[in-house]
Amino acid sequence: MTVIALTGARIFDGERLRDGEAVLIDGTRIAGIVATGDVPADAEQRAVDGLIAPGFVDVQVNGGGGVLFNDARTVEGIAAIGAAHRRYGTTGFLPTLITDSFEATTEAMAAAEEALAKGVPGLLGIHLEGPFLNPERKGAHQASFMRPVEEADIALMTGLTRGRTLVTLAPEMVSTQTIARLASAGVLVSAGHTAASYETIRAARAAGLTAFTHLYNAMPPLTGREPGPVGAALDDFDAWCGLIVDLVHVSAPSLRVAINARGWERMMLITDAMSSVGSELGEFVLHGRTVTRERGRLTMEDGTLAGSDLDMATAVRNTVEALGLPLEIALRMASRTPAEFLGLDDEIGQIAPGFRADLVLLDAGLTVQQTWINGSDA
Repeated sequence: MTVIALTGARIFDGERLRDGEAVLIDGTRIAGIVATGDVPADAEQRAVDGLIAPGFVDVQVNGGGGVLFNDARTVEGIAAIGAAHRRYGTTGFLPTLITDSFEATTEAMAAAEEALAKGVPGLLGIHLEGPFLNPERKGAHQASFMRPVEEADIALMTGLTRGRTLVTLAPEMVSTQTIARLASAGVLVSAGHTAASYETIRAARAAGLTAFTHLYNAMPPLTGREPGPVGAALDDFDAWCGLIVDLVHVSAPSLRVAINARGWERMMLITDAMSSVGSELGEFVLHGRTVTRERGRLTMEDGTLAGSDLDMATAVRNTVEALGLPLEIALRMASRTPAEFLGLDDEIGQIAPGFRADLVLLDAGLTVQQTWINGSDA
């Protein structure tokens, strides 16, 4: 197989920006980064202009391209969502099921298993956001689907034989024993849609919970005497936090406060994207309720936010322009950091020898020009 050399662009390798070099792709993998003058003579050179970076990794994608995972719990639905977000630089994603019935969750897990087996581009596993959430912090989720964990649920959540399974739950609604069982089976457990006390969060962390889903959102605010989930997250330098940087879910100052308190190293950009992303939809239906899209905001009739209209390239731009973080950090928060969270940082999130050739090409305005998944730009 002919080695492909991408030349002419600046390169962010996951650590630093590099100039005057070329990325070598050998099949599905990165062969290396070399000086432009050292490109092998038999390589196929392809000149590109802009910035090459590791492809973005999004661990919370409810939908895209007019497709909502809850409504399209199929291999085709997953592929359509992935294709929609690929246009915005996402080369790795977890389709996310919003709180639903046991039957719907079973179908979603089966679809993810089949899609992984078939090699749907970019698919890394599945994210189950609910149904073991606190109805008091339900947000756009349907409270009627929320219920206690049963043995059948644990078997279902731990049943994926490939890829990663991420489960968002409210720690006050499940036992620490359940969290420990999930974590010991390899499930990534995250706190979300929760009103848990600081102490409850700490107990869940000790049992195996590792992350916080969309920090600030669907959580009570941090106060002087009740730190709650937000305080627990900001006081814990080992936990991972997802941030929706659409400037709608959380204000720029609050995002900066969180990053300044904790550092950026375990802060990862997520979209929480709905079916509107990559489509012309003006509205759609979520569990029988109409969601309206207006100026980058998705709301139900009562004004409740219902996911986001955000893509990862916009999240990166907002992180640089509105939060004032260096480009290298914003890119890392969109790629290497979520790869580390998923335990896939030996495969994706960097441009280095042996890593998957998952890449994004950005122009000066950080708009996506091209993507590669496993070396393919098709």
